[in-house]
Amino acid sequence: MKKHFLLCCCLALTAFPDAWGQQNTPRGMEDVNKVTDLTLDSLNKANMARPIPGSSRKGDNPVLFLIGNSTMRTGTLGNGNNGQWGWGYFAGQYFDENRITVENHALGGTSSRTFYTRLWPDVRKGIRKGDWVIIELGHNDNGPFDEGRARASIPGTGKDSLNVTIKETGVKETVYSYGEYLRRYINEVRAVGANPVLFSLTPRNSWDSMGVITRKTVNFTTWIKIVAAEENVPFIDLEDITARKFEVFGPEKVNYMFYKDRIHTSEFGAEVNARSAAEGIAACPGLELKNYLKPLLTPVFEDLKREPGKPVVFFAGDSTVKNKDSDEDGMWGLGSVIGDYLDKENVTVYNCGKAGRSARTYIEEGHWERLYNSIRPGDFVFIQFGHNDMGPINTKRARAVMGGVADSSKVFFMEPTRKYKVVYTFGWYLRKMIGDVREKGGIPVLVSLTPRNEWKDGRIERRNDGVAGWTRQVAEQTDAFFVDLHNLTADFLDKKGEKKAAAYYKGDHTHTSKKGAMLNARMIAKSLKQQNVKMLVK
Repeated sequence: MKKHFLLCCCLALTAFPDAWGQQNTPRGMEDVNKVTDLTLDSLNKANMARPIPGSSRKGDNPVLFLIGNSTMRTGTLGNGNNGQWGWGYFAGQYFDENRITVENHALGGTSSRTFYTRLWPDVRKGIRKGDWVIIELGHNDNGPFDEGRARASIPGTGKDSLNVTIKETGVKETVYSYGEYLRRYINEVRAVGANPVLFSLTPRNSWDSMGVITRKTVNFTTWIKIVAAEENVPFIDLEDITARKFEVFGPEKVNYMFYKDRIHTSEFGAEVNARSAAEGIAACPGLELKNYLKPLLTPVFEDLKREPGKPVVFFAGDSTVKNKDSDEDGMWGLGSVIGDYLDKENVTVYNCGKAGRSARTYIEEGHWERLYNSIRPGDFVFIQFGHNDMGPINTKRARAVMGGVADSSKVFFMEPTRKYKVVYTFGWYLRKMIGDVREKGGIPVLVSLTPRNEWKDGRIERRNDGVAGWTRQVAEQTDAFFVDLHNLTADFLDKKGEKKAAAYYKGDHTHTSKKGAMLNARMIAKSLKQQNVKMLVK
């Protein structure tokens, strides 16, 4: 295989000119991605946001340098202001910062060639003996050799070279093969006593007819493997590690692992790639870099006690699902009393609500990840949000979502954290949760929010044109079980009247007393019985 690829490269280059400035310079590989990344055109601006090489070093500790393109560090400033994130931003969370620091020197729009000529000389100055350098380049090694972006490398791993004159600037340059640029990085890293590691490219959101992510195995991955074997450098197939996860997720979920195109990842996708990178390092035989990793734990509900043959009924939500739930005269959430209305002989109830959370912040803060990782086939997951999903999106508590159920999003600058965040619609977050539950073999149940103790014309409030109605719409869109708690409880309290309804609330118009929590739990059980979900109710 190795000889075959080298031979192909040599044959392909027989027509390449040797003299500077010859007019009929061939083109490099085709840009199959058709994505224009202009980051490199703003190099001065980008450099203002990039770290000074080696500046993070603590004492004599090593530094892990990340060398790559926009899949590792996206955007001119690399801060997510375009909704896209590179995995290098999240890589540091997997390493023990007291023993090693991680510096992301990647820049969007660079190829193995343009990073080497324009950025590598400065990065190299910060590398010391004992440091580590991860190299992941190749997405941009295409297009013309001598005009426009002028970033293409010669395909393959051969020793061929091409002398070109950049048409727009008149600058003369010798272009080498993709493999030769990798060898140069490796040799220059080793020259100072540091340790190179080669990574394959990140996967694209591209699928074949069999539901398999299409890999770049026939070119870049093979070339990287050839160089890694020749130079005795550790190789980690990041593309395959993440692609295998994507194939489990399925196309619908993978769509939101990317943002705006099929190459650049969203925060969700970047975090998946970062964990895949850490997993690849941990699994690579003899790679001492793994000694600097934190334990790769999978967040779950550690206090969850399962009984053989009994599915778990999870409740996800806000303070109306889980509150203090201790003082008989205090605030209670329905999830802490729902067990009195479900058949405990058949199921185990686990309340994982979190006060003050919206559908968005429940996910962002990692509460949903623990729930997701805890689901087993046959489990039920009740999902009830809405009270905290309206209001300021990016100011004050900054927890709200965009209204409606459309598949839309927008980038916001979050004033409390001074960071950018992509915010989706209320319906989008519910659909994500439903998809996650089904992916794990669980059964999702959407529950509309509890009514607030606010009255008009003798009737308690209804939000059927807002979050309550949106919850119903998502249930219909996804064919999920739906409990219309909002209207069931409201109908009950209408009959009680405003004065008597006060006993069902505690402290304000939203939070329920224990009596109110029991009412909401009873209404859920009533709806389940009406829908003939026999195994859940007594």
